[in-house]
Amino acid sequence: MNALKLRNILTLLHLFGAGFMAPAFLLVALSGGLYLTGNKGNFEVTPVTLPADASLDFKSPTLQADVKALLSSNNMNTKFEYVKNRGSKIQLRPTSKTHYEFSQTPEGLKAVQKKPDLQAVMMELHKGHGPKAFKLYQKLMALFLFFVVFGGVFVGLLAKNYRNKTIGAVALGTIVFVLLGFVF
Repeated sequence: MNALKLRNILTLLHLFGAGFMAPAFLLVALSGGLYLTGNKGNFEVTPVTLPADASLDFKSPTLQADVKALLSSNNMNTKFEYVKNRGSKIQLRPTSKTHYEFSQTPEGLKAVQKKPDLQAVMMELHKGHGPKAFKLYQKLMALFLFFVVFGGVFVGLLAKNYRNKTIGAVALGTIVFVLLGFVF
């Protein structure tokens, strides 16, 4: 295969990959940018009344089943994918949707329902706290990003007219990254 044909194929793959990833990276750019400017999103927090004898052992190997049983016995929504244990607090994930948090307090087990606003939803997805299927999607996007970036650089290096510009852009980007991330 000649260099021109290879470059054309790589360019098409690069463009398809970039287009496919665009929604995921717009989410990351928008949620991250808003977060960095102080808009971290909010959760509407509603206390949940539990029976006085309600309890959960956060160290139990059957914690997920125990949580489902507690929710079911109190006519609460039992739909969640997994439990994130933070010691004296557990979150039912995904936290990108309305979810419950339980806390061990001196007064006993406490619970709240948390409903995220749009920015909080985007931030939770950005942080990998969304549904398991979305987390798999994010892992695939990370892999695609690797190939799109290196594929784009490779295509730039293959084209004689863009070779020096590509090398210059990668060098400049690397210098800025190292200086801002590790020096200053």
